[in-house]
This record gives sequence, C-alpha cells and structure tokens, in this order.
Amino acid sequence: MKLNKINIDGKKDTIEVSDKIISAKINNKLISSVLYKTNANYKGRKAKTKQKNEIKGSTSKIYAQKGTGNARHASKKAPIFVGGGIAHGPKGELNYKKRKLNKSEKKLSIASLITKKNKANDLIILDDFQKEILKTKEINSILIKFKAKNSIIIADKKSKENIFKSARNIPNVKITDVNHFSAYDLAKFKKVIFTETSIKELEKRY
Repeated sequence: MKLNKINIDGKKDTIEVSDKIISAKINNKLISSVLYKTNANYKGRKAKTKQKNEIKGSTSKIYAQKGTGNARHASKKAPIFVGGGIAHGPKGELNYKKRKLNKSEKKLSIASLITKKNKANDLIILDDFQKEILKTKEINSILIKFKAKNSIIIADKKSKENIFKSARNIPNVKITDVNHFSAYDLAKFKKVIFTETSIKELEKRY
C-alpha cells in the first residue's frame, strides 16, 4: 500500500509499505491483553513482608493443645501474634511472576495499533533526518507544522542521533528506534512518526 512520505519542508512523496503493518486486522481484544500485561510488568513491587516460614524462632506450640481450656495455637510465628509472620502481605519483586508476552502477541498488537493510527490519520512518515538539528526550537516547529506535539518518533539510527539532543526535552514527545518501542508506546501517544528507513526496518520483521 502506498502512503505519503513528507520531508521537513512539507513536500510530499509516496512510499510503498507492506499491508501487514498498515492494513492489518485490528484485534482490540489482543491489544487490551498486551497493554494489561505490559502495565502489570512495569509496576514496581518492592514492598516485602515476612511470611510465617521466614520468621526465625521456635516452631513448638505456645502451650499444650489439649487440657488448658484455651483455643488451639501453633507457634509464635503465626500471623495472629505480635512478631509473627504477615498473612497475605506483599512478597517483593522476586516472588511475583512476570506476565509472559510472546513474540506473535507483540508483533500482531503493534501491527493492529499502527493500522488504527493510519486509519485515524495519526501515522506520519518523514524523510530521514540527514543533517543534525541542534536547536529545540527548530524540531519543535517541525512538530507543530505536522500537528504532532504529542507523538512518538521511531527513527533509524542516524536520524535518532541527529535529532535526539534537540527533541529530548520537549514534553509529550518520545524518541526511540525500531528495537525499543512497544504497543504501550503506540497507544500512549496520539501521533506515530516513522522515518523512511525505520519503517522499512520494521517491514522486514513482518
């Protein structure tokens, strides 16, 4: 499928992009599942309490099980005693299972989201940035021109180097490459911007 390719001056050309990326079947259920798993895995789970089996001390009963007239009790490690283990407390980062995302889920969810962006006219393909842009004001004016003040720029290696310093401090703009973006990034930002080389690099993976 042919898409418009724009240079920083606004001149249009066309580029052929695989339908597997920009005309894929939109699977909203898969997108929701991938975003849920991604968000869950991002959470910091550093709080940690000791379980009953992690408390040091004697495991003997606090008194005889029968004949005292009192309720049966285990050792002082039980959660009902002061200094005992905590029942159902946070277990720390190492004891929580990461939700698994397989490669096909990642690829299909990304293709679905790019297709949605394309249908909503929120997908932009730019020429590679051949020259280094040093001023934030300059890259900011380019983003304003394309109504992309809330956007993720997925650039090829050379383009990323040429614009990273000038764009890194602009709020609501993220610069990355084809190896370091996720479905979460595509869903978070309104506009998705690819450079010509980066969209071709992504195309090879499909």
